[in-house]
Amino acid sequence: MTPPPYVPGHDLLKDRVVVITAAAGAGIGGATARRCLEEGARVLISDAHERRLGQSLAELEKEFGTDRVAALPCDVTSEEQVQALYELAVERFGRIDVAVNNAGLGGTADLVDMQDDQWHRVLDITLNGTMRCTRAALRRMRDQGSGVIVNNASVIGWRAQKGQSHYAAAKAGVMALTRCAALEAADLGVRINAVSPSLAMHPHLVKVTSEKLLEELTRREAFGRYAEPWEVANVIVFLASDYSSYMTGEVVSVSSQRA
Repeated sequence: MTPPPYVPGHDLLKDRVVVITAAAGAGIGGATARRCLEEGARVLISDAHERRLGQSLAELEKEFGTDRVAALPCDVTSEEQVQALYELAVERFGRIDVAVNNAGLGGTADLVDMQDDQWHRVLDITLNGTMRCTRAALRRMRDQGSGVIVNNASVIGWRAQKGQSHYAAAKAGVMALTRCAALEAADLGVRINAVSPSLAMHPHLVKVTSEKLLEELTRREAFGRYAEPWEVANVIVFLASDYSSYMTGEVVSVSSQRA
């Protein structure tokens, strides 16, 4: 089954300021940056890969203008770099309305053979990095009395899969972090939700996943195909917009199968 037609923008995020981690390239973060710009937002993109980030910035500036998009390299394992990212957002655009915490690291390794550094790196980027970015956004949103945070989880946080104990533990942690932080943030006028994609195809996933496994995962999907990154980005935009104004602490499965 082929993907549906691309959905045009409707100014759902007009004049909002959005900060997105891991937004370089053709994955969910890059698709989200483009969707937010199409919906009228001003966007600060970040990524740990400086070259890819520069390329993404140049492409988006050419299409949307230099006044609506900016970029800063950011390794979410560094508290100093996370703080610099959010400071730049306020300095450049005056405020932060939406934070999309997309940075994460996967991989495949059986627990019996896994080394401590493999476990710690996945947890530090995927879970601790999401915490650092959520905390940084919350501190600034608290001062303005409003804001939205959207975290990127995964159905792996619910569903068992061989070789994914580190990634599954990290993504389940992102879900729990989202729910607990959302209750605290409600008193500050801030909403926090998460998306939980099943299979969204992008070049990086192809590099770290075997063709056999990708074919198997694709067959499980009800539509018989993987999601396009922009289909996940559409749900992120929904959660970032006023259309989801009564939603907080929710983890929304973006999947064509039982999560």
